[in-house]
Amino acid sequence: MNKEYSADIGIIGGTGIYNSKIITNTKKIEINTPYGQTSDLITIGDFENKKVAFMPRHGKSHKIPPHKINYRANIWVMKELGVKWLLAPSAVGSLREELKPGDIVIPDQFIDRTKNRENTFYDGPQVTHISTAYPFCRELASQIDRICKNLEYSNHLGGTYICIEGPRFSTKSESKMFRNWGADIIGMTVVPECILAREVEICYVNIATVTDYDVWAENTVNTEEIIKTLNNNISKTRNILREIMLKITEDRKCDCKNALKDAIY
Repeated sequence: MNKEYSADIGIIGGTGIYNSKIITNTKKIEINTPYGQTSDLITIGDFENKKVAFMPRHGKSHKIPPHKINYRANIWVMKELGVKWLLAPSAVGSLREELKPGDIVIPDQFIDRTKNRENTFYDGPQVTHISTAYPFCRELASQIDRICKNLEYSNHLGGTYICIEGPRFSTKSESKMFRNWGADIIGMTVVPECILAREVEICYVNIATVTDYDVWAENTVNTEEIIKTLNNNISKTRNILREIMLKITEDRKCDCKNALKDAIY
């Protein structure tokens, strides 16, 4: 653990969350990692009586495409700072009619369609087979579901996130195939982020904002429309982050903290 700085809660922000304005008494720090540079400097600050570490997933100026993000460095830093809970807002496309632009989805499963990403800390000689039967923290997910209902946001607890390599969007044939596979939302960043968090026993939850219907629908994906919808929902995401950080306590009731039990050979 880092001796100079520490944090209880981490936020790896997606598009539109860079200027989060949630934490106070902030300081930007850089920490070297065994895996190279993180996406950007880490902002350490206070929220109520908790220490928070924030990092822009794509870099502050959105300069890193999803397939080039150094996921291992980002998660390693969070663990080094002592983070126990990792909140990960992101933008997604919808593969279901009922998941509308502007809705919040809290996925509980993923399908991995990435190709060239470093997706484990365990490259040998130590062999580790981490279980991803439940890849997201179910306790955090349940709390966020209750928060969304209290805030009267349209939200959906559970769902399968299919993670594609990017940076291109899907073809129509791919999008229809993903629907047939049972995927509900589509994005480019949750894998290997959630896997790596589980390998270091951090509670991880994805707060997915639906920005558009993927190309299975007649409406084609338009970046301008996606950004417009996303900007309209930034306040929702910020409110959710504030409320969940208020409710986080030292008592972790989930099994995330024991993810490595019986996994290391």
